[in-house]
Amino acid sequence: MTLTRGARITGAVLCAVLALLTIAWIVRDIRAADGPGPVWDYWAGTADLRDAPRTTTSATSLVLLVAYVAAAVAALRSASAGSVLVVTGVITFALRLPGVWMAADAPAPEELRDRALLTTYVALAASVALIVAGAAGRRPVPEGEERPAGPGRGAGVAAFLLLGFQAVVFAGWEIRQPFIYPSELYPAWFIGGEPLNTPLTEGPPGWVTGVHILIFLVAAVGAVAGAAYARPLGLIGGGFMLASGVLGVARIVHFEMYERYFDMEFEAQLNMLSFVLSLLIAPIVLTVLALKGGPRTPGGSPGPWGGSGPWGVQPPGYPPAAGPGVPPQAPGHPPAPAPGFGPPQGGGFGPPPSSPPPRR
Repeated sequence: MTLTRGARITGAVLCAVLALLTIAWIVRDIRAADGPGPVWDYWAGTADLRDAPRTTTSATSLVLLVAYVAAAVAALRSASAGSVLVVTGVITFALRLPGVWMAADAPAPEELRDRALLTTYVALAASVALIVAGAAGRRPVPEGEERPAGPGRGAGVAAFLLLGFQAVVFAGWEIRQPFIYPSELYPAWFIGGEPLNTPLTEGPPGWVTGVHILIFLVAAVGAVAGAAYARPLGLIGGGFMLASGVLGVARIVHFEMYERYFDMEFEAQLNMLSFVLSLLIAPIVLTVLALKGGPRTPGGSPGPWGGSGPWGVQPPGYPPAAGPGVPPQAPGHPPAPAPGFGPPQGGGFGPPPSSPPPRR
């Protein structure tokens, strides 16, 4: 299935609206902080929170901005526009939903809270409209047009392993954190509120990490199955993974933790290693999922000896390919035996013909 022209234009406009809202808040933070440097330090966690101005965005907004721009282009040109719009809408709804109850009670000026709340409502409405446009605007693919395709077999297996590994790593740290952080952080870690100081337009850290884990898991399963939605979902997940790795490595370099790596406790070493692995794995995920895969035929991929089954084996009941000395056969009929094998042509297993008379 592909999208109608009206659904494509609608999706592109909605993505443009979401991108403009995100740009407006990022620009607001840059202006409030007198430059992009303090904003970056706040996102990376390297700023002195006592002096740094409170921002309304995080690196999540930057990843979503890139996703909106890419989705707007894909909506107009890609054969997988339907999957792109639905995936973008679902992720936007999941990440912006906490703003409904967080922005109203945030410790910020009333005017800023009202703007953040209005932005949240617009983002949620646009995300639902994206899902509707991507699902209801489908139509059969005309003959000769490109069809939506998921990752190829090799790319799907690679994405499954890498995304699954990152989902386990992210989930492992989330499970570990309650044993490290004070109990006063919970349940605010997942639903927001005191004592956390969460950016106005963002979700709580635990909520955002939970969404990332779900993205990794669903994209991993879809990639190994060759589903069309796995490519846009995995690419956005790879963007979040890359942002996590970049920000984590930035903190490591800023505080020069790499110089004390071998003197740290084992858990701190694992934490640093997790950020480095995210930074290394993310480009691989983005690369393998950016490549379009060919259609997958049932019964296995073509082998070196032809045929649609694994290693060229034909499916059951399908005749062997014609070749030298092998006449073509109709499907469903057994092949003719090769010369020199099988019972005599006359039929039966009777006594052999009499031997010739001896010479005189």
